[in-house]
Amino acid sequence: MQTVVIAGVGLIGGSFALALRKAGFDGTIIGVSSPKTIEAALSLGIIDEGLALAEALPRADLVFLSQPIARILELLGEIDPLLKAGALVTDAGSTKAAIVSAAAQQIRRAQFLGGHPMAGKETRGVAAADADLFVGRSWVLTPRRPEEMESEAAQSFRQWVARTGALPVVMDPAAHDRVVALTSHLPQLASTALASVLAGTLRLPSEAGAAGPALLDSTRLALSSFDIWRDILATNTVNISQALAAYIETLQKYRSDLDSLAMKSEFERAAEFAAALRRDRT
Repeated sequence: MQTVVIAGVGLIGGSFALALRKAGFDGTIIGVSSPKTIEAALSLGIIDEGLALAEALPRADLVFLSQPIARILELLGEIDPLLKAGALVTDAGSTKAAIVSAAAQQIRRAQFLGGHPMAGKETRGVAAADADLFVGRSWVLTPRRPEEMESEAAQSFRQWVARTGALPVVMDPAAHDRVVALTSHLPQLASTALASVLAGTLRLPSEAGAAGPALLDSTRLALSSFDIWRDILATNTVNISQALAAYIETLQKYRSDLDSLAMKSEFERAAEFAAALRRDRT
Protein backbone atom coordinates (compact mmCIF):
# COMPACT_ATOMS: atom_id res chain seq x y z
CA MET A 1 0.00 0.00 0.00
CA GLN A 2 1.65 3.18 -1.23
CA THR A 3 -1.14 5.74 -1.61
CA VAL A 4 -4.11 6.36 0.68
CA VAL A 5 -6.96 8.68 -0.27
CA ILE A 6 -9.10 9.99 2.57
CA ALA A 7 -12.40 11.43 1.41
CA GLY A 8 -13.57 13.59 4.29
CA VAL A 9 -10.61 14.86 6.32
CA GLY A 10 -12.46 15.64 9.53
CA LEU A 11 -12.05 14.16 12.99
CA ILE A 12 -12.12 10.50 11.90
CA GLY A 13 -10.41 10.92 8.53
CA GLY A 14 -7.72 13.18 9.97
CA SER A 15 -7.17 10.87 12.92
CA PHE A 16 -6.81 7.91 10.57
CA ALA A 17 -4.12 9.77 8.63
CA LEU A 18 -2.22 10.62 11.82
CA ALA A 19 -2.64 7.09 13.17
CA LEU A 20 -1.28 5.60 9.93
CA ARG A 21 1.80 7.84 10.14
CA LYS A 22 2.37 6.94 13.78
CA ALA A 23 2.02 3.25 12.86
CA GLY A 24 4.80 3.56 10.29
CA PHE A 25 3.04 4.23 6.99
CA ASP A 26 5.56 6.04 4.78
CA GLY A 27 3.52 6.37 1.58
CA THR A 28 1.43 9.28 0.33
CA ILE A 29 -1.77 10.42 2.04
CA ILE A 30 -4.10 12.46 -0.17
CA GLY A 31 -7.04 14.37 1.27
CA VAL A 32 -10.30 15.11 -0.50
CA SER A 33 -12.36 17.70 1.35
CA SER A 34 -13.42 21.34 1.31
CA PRO A 35 -10.69 23.89 0.43
CA LYS A 36 -10.73 25.23 4.00
CA THR A 37 -10.32 21.75 5.48
CA ILE A 38 -7.56 20.82 3.04
CA GLU A 39 -5.69 24.01 3.91
CA ALA A 40 -5.93 23.19 7.62
CA ALA A 41 -4.95 19.54 7.11
CA LEU A 42 -1.89 20.53 5.08
CA SER A 43 -0.81 23.13 7.62
CA LEU A 44 -1.14 20.56 10.43
CA GLY A 45 0.87 17.98 8.48
CA ILE A 46 -2.04 15.54 8.44
CA ILE A 47 -2.04 14.97 4.67
CA ASP A 48 0.60 15.27 1.96
CA GLU A 49 -1.66 16.55 -0.81
CA GLY A 50 -5.16 17.85 -1.34
CA LEU A 51 -6.85 16.92 -4.59
CA ALA A 52 -10.25 16.66 -6.21
CA LEU A 53 -11.83 13.22 -6.05
CA ALA A 54 -11.38 12.57 -9.79
CA GLU A 55 -7.65 13.28 -9.53
CA ALA A 56 -7.08 11.38 -6.30
CA LEU A 57 -8.93 8.09 -6.78
CA PRO A 58 -6.94 6.72 -9.76
CA ARG A 59 -3.82 6.87 -7.56
CA ALA A 60 -5.32 5.17 -4.51
CA ASP A 61 -4.41 1.75 -3.19
CA LEU A 62 -6.76 2.41 -0.26
CA VAL A 63 -9.80 4.71 -0.30
CA PHE A 64 -11.18 5.70 3.10
CA LEU A 65 -14.68 7.24 2.92
CA SER A 66 -15.11 9.27 6.07
CA GLN A 67 -18.19 11.39 5.51
CA PRO A 68 -21.81 11.34 6.68
CA ILE A 69 -23.64 8.17 5.66
CA ALA A 70 -25.77 9.89 3.01
CA ARG A 71 -22.65 11.24 1.30
CA ILE A 72 -20.95 7.82 1.44
CA LEU A 73 -23.98 6.30 -0.27
CA GLU A 74 -23.83 8.99 -2.97
CA LEU A 75 -20.11 8.45 -3.57
CA LEU A 76 -20.53 4.70 -3.95
CA GLY A 77 -22.60 5.42 -7.02
CA GLU A 78 -19.95 7.73 -8.50
CA ILE A 79 -16.48 6.41 -7.83
CA ASP A 80 -16.22 3.01 -9.53
CA PRO A 81 -14.97 4.27 -12.94
CA LEU A 82 -12.22 6.23 -11.15
CA LEU A 83 -10.85 3.40 -9.03
CA LYS A 84 -7.58 1.62 -9.62
CA ALA A 85 -8.10 -2.09 -10.28
CA GLY A 86 -7.29 -4.05 -7.14
CA ALA A 87 -7.72 -1.13 -4.77
CA LEU A 88 -9.58 -1.47 -1.48
CA VAL A 89 -12.42 0.88 -0.60
CA THR A 90 -13.54 1.12 3.00
CA ASP A 91 -15.58 3.56 5.05
CA ALA A 92 -16.24 4.84 8.54
CA GLY A 93 -20.05 4.93 8.45
CA SER A 94 -21.84 4.28 11.73
CA THR A 95 -24.39 1.96 10.12
CA LYS A 96 -23.37 -0.76 7.73
CA ALA A 97 -26.20 -2.72 6.07
CA ALA A 98 -27.25 0.04 3.66
CA ILE A 99 -23.65 0.94 2.78
CA VAL A 100 -22.46 -2.63 2.22
CA SER A 101 -25.54 -3.39 0.10
CA ALA A 102 -24.99 -0.29 -2.05
CA ALA A 103 -21.30 -1.10 -2.50
CA ALA A 104 -22.12 -4.64 -3.61
CA GLN A 105 -24.22 -3.22 -6.44
CA GLN A 106 -21.98 -0.32 -7.45
CA ILE A 107 -18.30 -1.19 -6.83
CA ARG A 108 -16.82 -3.48 -9.47
CA ARG A 109 -13.23 -2.40 -10.16
CA ALA A 110 -12.11 -2.65 -6.53
CA GLN A 111 -12.97 -4.51 -3.35
CA PHE A 112 -15.24 -2.86 -0.79
CA LEU A 113 -14.90 -3.68 2.90
CA GLY A 114 -17.28 -1.93 5.27
CA GLY A 115 -15.80 -0.48 8.42
CA HIS A 116 -16.81 1.33 11.58
CA PRO A 117 -14.16 2.64 13.98
CA MET A 118 -15.89 2.84 17.36
CA ALA A 119 -14.20 6.06 18.40
CA GLY A 120 -14.96 9.75 18.41
CA LYS A 121 -15.19 13.00 20.32
CA GLU A 122 -17.85 15.61 20.94
CA THR A 123 -15.66 18.06 19.00
CA ARG A 124 -15.56 17.82 15.21
CA GLY A 125 -13.24 18.86 12.44
CA VAL A 126 -9.69 18.23 11.37
CA ALA A 127 -8.27 20.40 14.16
CA ALA A 128 -9.50 17.77 16.64
CA ALA A 129 -7.72 14.91 14.84
CA ASP A 130 -5.77 12.66 17.18
CA ALA A 131 -3.25 9.94 16.29
CA ASP A 132 -4.33 7.95 19.36
CA LEU A 133 -8.08 8.23 18.78
CA PHE A 134 -8.45 4.54 17.90
CA VAL A 135 -6.15 3.07 20.56
CA GLY A 136 -7.99 0.39 22.52
CA ARG A 137 -11.20 0.96 20.53
CA SER A 138 -13.00 -1.62 18.43
CA TRP A 139 -12.83 -1.18 14.67
CA VAL A 140 -15.63 -3.25 13.18
CA LEU A 141 -15.09 -4.70 9.72
CA THR A 142 -18.22 -5.85 7.91
CA PRO A 143 -17.61 -7.99 4.82
CA ARG A 144 -20.69 -9.02 2.86
CA ARG A 145 -19.33 -12.57 2.86
CA PRO A 146 -16.74 -13.99 5.31
CA GLU A 147 -14.35 -15.04 2.53
CA GLU A 148 -13.90 -11.39 1.55
CA MET A 149 -11.64 -11.02 4.58
CA GLU A 150 -9.19 -13.46 2.98
CA SER A 151 -8.10 -11.18 0.14
CA GLU A 152 -4.62 -9.68 0.28
CA ALA A 153 -6.03 -6.15 0.37
CA ALA A 154 -8.41 -6.93 3.24
CA GLN A 155 -5.68 -8.68 5.23
CA SER A 156 -3.33 -5.75 4.72
CA PHE A 157 -5.95 -3.24 5.83
CA ARG A 158 -6.79 -5.32 8.90
CA GLN A 159 -3.11 -5.27 9.85
CA TRP A 160 -2.92 -1.50 9.48
CA VAL A 161 -6.04 -1.12 11.63
CA ALA A 162 -4.34 -3.17 14.34
CA ARG A 163 -1.17 -1.08 14.03
CA THR A 164 -3.16 2.07 14.83
CA GLY A 165 -3.92 0.49 18.22
CA ALA A 166 -7.51 -0.37 17.32
CA LEU A 167 -9.03 -3.80 17.92
CA PRO A 168 -10.32 -5.29 14.64
CA VAL A 169 -13.68 -7.06 14.99
CA VAL A 170 -15.36 -8.85 12.06
CA MET A 171 -19.18 -8.81 11.98
CA ASP A 172 -22.01 -9.33 9.55
CA PRO A 173 -23.39 -5.90 8.47
CA ALA A 174 -26.93 -6.63 9.71
CA ALA A 175 -25.62 -7.95 13.04
CA HIS A 176 -23.50 -4.81 13.41
CA ASP A 177 -26.52 -2.56 12.95
CA ARG A 178 -28.58 -4.55 15.46
CA VAL A 179 -25.82 -4.42 18.07
CA VAL A 180 -24.89 -0.74 17.69
CA ALA A 181 -28.57 0.20 17.99
CA LEU A 182 -28.21 -1.08 21.57
CA THR A 183 -24.63 -0.11 22.38
CA SER A 184 -24.37 3.28 20.66
CA HIS A 185 -27.64 4.62 19.28
CA LEU A 186 -29.78 3.91 22.34
CA PRO A 187 -27.28 5.56 24.74
CA GLN A 188 -27.23 8.63 22.48
CA LEU A 189 -31.01 8.94 22.44
CA ALA A 190 -31.25 8.28 26.19
CA SER A 191 -28.78 11.09 26.85
CA THR A 192 -30.53 13.42 24.41
CA ALA A 193 -33.93 12.66 25.96
CA LEU A 194 -32.65 13.29 29.49
CA ALA A 195 -31.14 16.64 28.52
CA SER A 196 -34.28 17.58 26.60
CA VAL A 197 -36.52 16.79 29.59
CA LEU A 198 -34.32 18.78 31.96
CA ALA A 199 -34.13 21.70 29.53
CA GLY A 200 -37.84 22.16 30.11
CA THR A 201 -37.85 21.64 33.88
CA LEU A 202 -34.48 22.55 35.42
CA ARG A 203 -33.65 26.24 35.75
CA LEU A 204 -30.08 27.15 34.90
CA PRO A 205 -27.93 28.41 36.44
CA SER A 206 -29.96 28.90 39.62
CA GLU A 207 -30.63 25.18 40.19
CA ALA A 208 -27.31 23.90 38.82
CA GLY A 209 -25.90 23.71 42.34
CA ALA A 210 -27.98 20.58 42.90
CA ALA A 211 -26.49 18.88 39.84
CA GLY A 212 -23.47 16.64 40.37
CA PRO A 213 -21.07 14.70 38.15
CA ALA A 214 -23.73 12.09 37.41
CA LEU A 215 -25.72 14.60 35.38
CA LEU A 216 -22.66 15.74 33.46
CA ASP A 217 -21.80 12.11 32.66
CA SER A 218 -25.35 11.27 31.67
CA THR A 219 -25.76 14.25 29.33
CA ARG A 220 -22.31 14.13 27.70
CA LEU A 221 -23.66 12.46 24.55
CA ALA A 222 -26.38 15.10 24.29
CA LEU A 223 -23.64 17.45 23.06
CA SER A 224 -23.53 15.47 19.80
CA SER A 225 -24.69 17.18 16.61
CA PHE A 226 -27.89 16.15 14.83
CA ASP A 227 -26.00 16.65 11.56
CA ILE A 228 -24.13 13.43 12.35
CA TRP A 229 -27.08 11.53 13.78
CA ARG A 230 -29.63 12.32 11.07
CA ASP A 231 -28.29 9.66 8.71
CA ILE A 232 -27.73 7.12 11.48
CA LEU A 233 -31.36 7.34 12.57
CA ALA A 234 -32.56 7.16 8.96
CA THR A 235 -30.51 4.06 8.05
CA ASN A 236 -31.05 2.02 11.22
CA THR A 237 -34.64 2.92 12.03
CA VAL A 238 -36.02 -0.57 12.68
CA ASN A 239 -33.26 -1.63 15.05
CA ILE A 240 -33.31 1.67 16.92
CA SER A 241 -37.10 1.53 17.23
CA GLN A 242 -36.86 -1.94 18.77
CA ALA A 243 -34.16 -0.80 21.20
CA LEU A 244 -36.25 2.22 22.22
CA ALA A 245 -39.31 0.02 22.74
CA ALA A 246 -37.40 -2.22 25.15
CA TYR A 247 -36.01 0.82 26.99
CA ILE A 248 -39.41 2.49 27.25
CA GLU A 249 -40.96 -0.73 28.54
CA THR A 250 -38.32 -0.92 31.26
CA LEU A 251 -38.81 2.73 32.25
CA GLN A 252 -42.57 2.20 32.47
CA LYS A 253 -41.96 -0.80 34.73
CA TYR A 254 -39.70 1.31 36.93
CA ARG A 255 -42.38 3.97 37.23
CA SER A 256 -44.83 1.43 38.63
CA ASP A 257 -42.22 -0.26 40.88
CA LEU A 258 -40.55 2.80 42.45
CA ASP A 259 -41.72 1.95 45.99
CA SER A 260 -41.33 -1.79 45.50
CA LEU A 261 -38.58 -4.26 46.40
CA ALA A 262 -38.59 -5.23 42.73
CA MET A 263 -36.28 -2.28 42.16
CA LYS A 264 -33.60 -3.93 44.27
CA SER A 265 -33.20 -6.78 41.79
CA GLU A 266 -33.15 -4.29 38.91
CA PHE A 267 -30.30 -2.36 40.54
CA GLU A 268 -28.39 -5.57 41.20
CA ARG A 269 -28.89 -6.86 37.64
CA ALA A 270 -27.84 -3.53 36.17
CA ALA A 271 -24.79 -3.23 38.43
CA GLU A 272 -23.67 -6.74 37.51
CA PHE A 273 -23.87 -5.92 33.79
CA ALA A 274 -22.10 -2.57 34.23
CA ALA A 275 -19.28 -4.21 36.18
CA ALA A 276 -18.90 -6.98 33.61
CA LEU A 277 -18.80 -4.41 30.79
CA ARG A 278 -15.96 -2.59 32.50
CA ARG A 279 -14.04 -5.79 33.23
CA ASP A 280 -14.21 -6.78 29.58
CA ARG A 281 -12.57 -3.47 28.60
CA THR A 282 -9.56 -3.81 30.90
